[in-house]
Amino acid sequence: MLRKALTCAGSALQQRQPWRTIAWRRSSSVSSAVNSIILRSLKDHYLEVSKMTPPPKVSPPTPFTVVKGALDQGGPVLRRTHGNEEISISVMRLANIIPGGGGAEEEDGINQLFLHVDISKPGQKESLHFLCGLYPDALGIHSVSLRPKAESTGFLAVPTNYSGPVFQDIDEAMRDALHRFIEERGINESLFPFLQAWLYVKDHRNLMRWFKTVGSLVNDSKQGSSHA
Repeated sequence: MLRKALTCAGSALQQRQPWRTIAWRRSSSVSSAVNSIILRSLKDHYLEVSKMTPPPKVSPPTPFTVVKGALDQGGPVLRRTHGNEEISISVMRLANIIPGGGGAEEEDGINQLFLHVDISKPGQKESLHFLCGLYPDALGIHSVSLRPKAESTGFLAVPTNYSGPVFQDIDEAMRDALHRFIEERGINESLFPFLQAWLYVKDHRNLMRWFKTVGSLVNDSKQGSSHA
């Protein structure tokens, strides 16, 4: 009786197995088709972006120099010295801080950059940190703070103590003096053409890298499915 039951169960299992195989093949086929669509779309976008005309090459204002490797990493873009001061500048677009932050006019997001300006002196544990809005024809200070400098990397750590008053709460004479302070160090609208072009190149490079990386991952997944 037991042998008969096992034989019947085995026969039933064999009868169901083809359906399971068909279902697996159908699922694998759909997955392969989806991967092919993604890869084709990625390739089309990659080729389209690769044909985009880059902006004219622009050099930073003297005496600023471009930080080596800045296009491939986060951190400062420009550096210079002023007396015994070390000055570094990082930049980002408004859209990178607040998605859709360009306001009603998309052009505003393109023509508004944010600068992180760090001014430090040898032997000092803290740096002056200016957050500025940069436009083609103007520069405005949003905040001024003190931040501890990480000596090993040159980057600034996030402040944990009181770093300064709200900039708009400072009296007008002090605000004007701080604007003159950074103006004397070359922090002004003359930086805009270079930094806008630099961001374009960086965004273009990141987008190209994204298409290639995603395509490589999807292609590996496709090949893995075909060998399964």
